[in-house]
Amino acid sequence: MNGEHETAVLSPQIGWLLLAMLGLLWVYLGVLWGKKAKNMEGYMVAGRNVGLALAAATAMATWVTSNTTMLAPQFALELGVWGMLAYSTACFGLFFFAPMARRIRRIMPNGLTSGDFIRLRHGKPAWIVFLIISLTYSFAWLVSMAMAGGLFMNAIAGIPFEWGMTTVLLVCVLYTVFGGLYAVIGTDFIQSVIILIGVVFVGAVIYNRIDFDVTYAVVLAERPAMLYVLLPAAIIAFFNNLLFGMGEIFHNNVWWSRAFAMRKGVAAKAFVLGGLFWLPIPIAVGFIALTSGVLDINLPRPDMLGPLAASQVLGVAGAVIIFIVLFCSLASSIDSLLAATSDLVTEDIYRKAVNPDASEQTVRKASIGIIIGLGFLTWLVCMNNPGTLAQVLFASGPLVGSAIWPVAAGLFWKKTNPWGVFAAMLLGSLLGLWAYSDEYGFGWYSGALVGSAVSMVITLGSTLIWPKDFDWNSLNESNEELKKGTIK
Repeated sequence: MNGEHETAVLSPQIGWLLLAMLGLLWVYLGVLWGKKAKNMEGYMVAGRNVGLALAAATAMATWVTSNTTMLAPQFALELGVWGMLAYSTACFGLFFFAPMARRIRRIMPNGLTSGDFIRLRHGKPAWIVFLIISLTYSFAWLVSMAMAGGLFMNAIAGIPFEWGMTTVLLVCVLYTVFGGLYAVIGTDFIQSVIILIGVVFVGAVIYNRIDFDVTYAVVLAERPAMLYVLLPAAIIAFFNNLLFGMGEIFHNNVWWSRAFAMRKGVAAKAFVLGGLFWLPIPIAVGFIALTSGVLDINLPRPDMLGPLAASQVLGVAGAVIIFIVLFCSLASSIDSLLAATSDLVTEDIYRKAVNPDASEQTVRKASIGIIIGLGFLTWLVCMNNPGTLAQVLFASGPLVGSAIWPVAAGLFWKKTNPWGVFAAMLLGSLLGLWAYSDEYGFGWYSGALVGSAVSMVITLGSTLIWPKDFDWNSLNESNEELKKGTIK
């Protein structure tokens, strides 16, 4: 991945200048907003006082990842119109999480992580499996976005992959370390505004410059399968991505931390608004794939289509806008993952298992060390070229798919069987990974579908056959229990 990309629109000097300006701005804001975090609750859940505007903005900005702007065109390129629409189904994860977030806020007023819920609701065995699933997925997401940072900087500005990826990670690690969730949500608000303005601008310019009749004729002549609405793989991918998006959001501490951070009465509205703002973006950027034949782009990797096509159509000024929008989409998700994953490791592993008697100052130092460690491990993996963005991210699809029903049923169904949940996540993950494999299964676009189906059958079946009563009050850990790190 070394060297300058031959299709770069911006010079490396301009790219480095933009990167330095954006990086310094976010680090400054991280330090500024981080001053609000007076204790660990402020650092981890922003004082539980985030209002509707910031809440909706952080939901939208976090979900507008590099995967949205770079994988949506790849989906359309490989699977046609259904592929473009398939990625947009991820909005339903935000919509369906809205009532869940409201319930989370009500039944766990002192909660800090999604792991807290699984541990208290389903017991230690299920909690251990859940942590493996959640940490594996979070790390895969981190790697995919760090890769995307290096790829798009190389594609647009000719910055070597390794240097671009390293810089993006370093910036995000720095301002997350300084500011915690306060810095993450504050920068998300600014990033969401930039992303929306940038996407609207790019869409308007491409709409005016591309001849739709010519585009249709070229696609029909050169790649007619892209227009075939009954392509079996694309239809499977449509439902697989719907479930993958639900699994990503339902289980991941990125979204639970936001539910805990929002004021009472805000969470449901915020996630619905976030989903509505996010919905048009993957469709708009996915359409770019349909224009690739007209633009005659030299495409070394399918996940580079989006930034290459947009910068080629828009020229230098447009490439600057694309650079800023993509940087914001990357930063808004990397920072969220660093903060939320660090919280999960700090709270569920360090405080609950390693050092239950740690002081708040010691816990914060541990959290900072974990953020830095996550950044370093992500950097190491990315330096070894793990594959395309889709390959890296969707390998975790079976895992997150298996967590959908255990989380949803556990939140709303009093008689959910804990051992059934344990088996559902374990077997759903294993059989989903089998389906994902090329050698034995059906392909990358089926893993989450199989994982969630197996998990659903086991979760619902075990609860119907062996129901187990649960006391909802046991989810409300006292502050003393939280400080002691007592595992129930």
